[in-house]
Formats: sequence, structure tokens, C-alpha cells
Amino acid sequence: MLTTPARILRQGGFARALLASGFISLLSLPANAQESDASSSTGFAECKARLQDQAIAAGVSRKTASEVMANVEHLDRVIELDRRQPEFTTTFADYLNRRVNDARVSKGRELLQEHQALLAKVTRETGVPAPYLVAFWGLETNFGSYFGKMSVPSSLTTLACDPRRRTFFTEQLIAALRIIDEGAIPADQMEGSWAGAMGHVQFMPTVFLKHAVDGDGDGRRDLWNSLPDAMMSAGSFLESMNWNSDYRWGREVVLPENFDYSLADGRRLPLKKWHDLGVTDAFGNPLAHEPINAALVVPAGHRGPAFLAYDNFRVIMGWNRSEFYAIAVGHLADRIAGAGQLQNPPPVDAPALSRANIISLQKALQQHGYEPGKPDGIMGPATRSAIRQFQAANDLVADGYPGDSVLVALEIAVSE
Repeated sequence: MLTTPARILRQGGFARALLASGFISLLSLPANAQESDASSSTGFAECKARLQDQAIAAGVSRKTASEVMANVEHLDRVIELDRRQPEFTTTFADYLNRRVNDARVSKGRELLQEHQALLAKVTRETGVPAPYLVAFWGLETNFGSYFGKMSVPSSLTTLACDPRRRTFFTEQLIAALRIIDEGAIPADQMEGSWAGAMGHVQFMPTVFLKHAVDGDGDGRRDLWNSLPDAMMSAGSFLESMNWNSDYRWGREVVLPENFDYSLADGRRLPLKKWHDLGVTDAFGNPLAHEPINAALVVPAGHRGPAFLAYDNFRVIMGWNRSEFYAIAVGHLADRIAGAGQLQNPPPVDAPALSRANIISLQKALQQHGYEPGKPDGIMGPATRSAIRQFQAANDLVADGYPGDSVLVALEIAVSE
């Protein structure tokens, strides 16, 4: 299942991936029970003491646990950011154009040459081509220009003392303490995003423990100050998710007239089948009959670009469960490697729907006899399927996208 980009919180990629996947169990608490139990200094002190004991019981040294936890502070800003939900969805055009632009492509090409030897070594050892490594680096921290300014121990302790995702963030805090314990970085230098994503490639602490690598041979895994460590760690993580070095991430394609957009539902078909259906590459050339399966992704409906996504697309989504993100990584990697812009860029006039707009859309679909699931303001697979059924019944292009024609037909007024 692809996670709608509106649900991907504005923080490091691994944090987004974990929050959007099954790694976190969202507690079904009433609103008044969602408040932090650290609202008072006494409550937070008691919580810190409990967490310190848990960390020691999990194998963190008593010295590290006591020294780090003694300096941890409650960060109200972290709770505020954790509670915030974006009011409007992000259109594909807005998402892609903000992340894959001429300045970032130019910088990426420059860094590709500057770090050629390092990147070639990572590619030899992990199979991940250099342009992808640079693309991840660019999207996560704008090539190391911004790691986040929050104290990771304080952020994670604040979240671990909050009832909403206590179990997950307790695990992350203990992992962060283990990272400090191993000497990777001093506690007062461990900074990152509000949710604890860290370093050049924004690893969460548990991901760091499992996949971070000492790439420069100095005996430490330092994702903040060592680019060799960061790049080798990124490559190792992608390799662990079965990166296929024989193929790219996917490609832009052109669909024939009267195409059946129900095929863009996540199913994976052999490349020859897509060829037989009349799909060509972005320049109108026939697709090669290579022995690989691909899924069709149409992120902006029939007016926007279409992509055939290969196995590595799913690997990228293991980093961040957003199809927008995966396309951005793939397209940025292509551009850094020398490719041009999309042949069919996404329309910039697509409506940016608020959660309230989507709830209204879902309710309207129900009233017309099309079941989108619970009206929750999230554009999930059930809602897209209901839209597709409504479109087919009303002589509209059945692409499952809530474009202007659907909104007008269902009399949905879009918030400005």
C-alpha cells in the first residue's frame, strides 16, 4: 500500500518511513488522554527516571544513561510538531518541483564529481549507483547543509514520555543512548530532526544501530561528520533491502489513448505486457522486452506524467513510504546522471485539497453509492477506487484522481 504524501510528516526520511509504516502502533486514546504525562516538572522527572532504568536494563552503561538523562530537557516544540497535521495535501507538481530543481541538480552533479572515488567505492561494495546515493543525500539534508537542530536525547525523551507513541520512541531513545555509549558521537553533539532522525542521511537510532557503517576506518560510525560513513551506510541499507543493481528505479512512459487506468492499482506486470498494452517510453519508443516486472504509477492523474516503477522503486519506498518521495529520488538521480526534465511535467494547476475537502469528497462518493471507506480525509486506495468507479459511470477518464472534473461533478467546493 502506498502512503498518501499528506500523511508523511515533515522530518527526516527514516522518521517518515517509520511513522508511515507498521513500525509504530498508534494508540487509540481519547483526546484528553493524548496529552503528555510530562506536563509538570515532577511528571517529566519521574518519566526520565523510568526511562533511565529501562535503558540500563537494556544494556546501556549506567554512566551513559545517568549522564545523558540528567541533561535531558522537555521540549514543548517537539510535542507541538508531533501533534501538527498538514491542513492541505501537497500536489505532485508542488512536491516534485520543490525537491527536484535546477539548483539541486547542479549541486548534485558537482558533488557527484567531487566525491567520485568515495561514491565509486560504495557502488562497488553495495551495488547502489552513485547518482542515487547523491539523490538521497540531497533530499534528506540538502547535501548535508541541514541535519536538524534538536537535541536527539531531549526530543526522544519528550516523545517517550508522551502517551501517543511511547513504546516506539522509548525504543528509539534507548537506541540513541546505545549509540552514545559506543562512542559514535557525544551526547551534546547528537542533533537531528524533532523526531530523532540524524546525520547526512537522517537515520533513526534503531536504523543507525542496524545499518550504520564505519566507512572511513576510524573505528566510529559517525553519520554527522564523516561523509564516507554516511554514504556507505546509505548504500548498505539499500543493499539490505535488495537493491537490484541490474536495473534503474523506473522510467517515465507514455500511455496510449483510452488507456485502462484501473491497471494503475499497484499490480506488477511483465515489461512485455506493458509493451503489448501500447505503453512506450517517454519519447514514444517501444519498451524493451527485459525480464522484469513493473507497476504503473500515475501520481497526478491522466493529465500528468506516468511512470513504470521497477523493483528498486519499492526499495526506495522502504526508505520513505511515499510514492512522491520515491519518484523524486529516482528523477533526481536521473537528472544528476545527466538526464533532462520530464517529458510530461505534472500540471501546476491541480487542486490542493484540504482534509475537509477530502472528507466531503468521500461522503459525496458514499451518497452516490461508491464506497471509499471511512471518511477520514486520507486519499487511500479505497477512495481512489471509489473515484475510479464514479468516473467510469460518468464518462470521465477513470484514473482515480480527484481532479476538477470529479470535484465539479460531485459539487465539492475546494478551499482556497
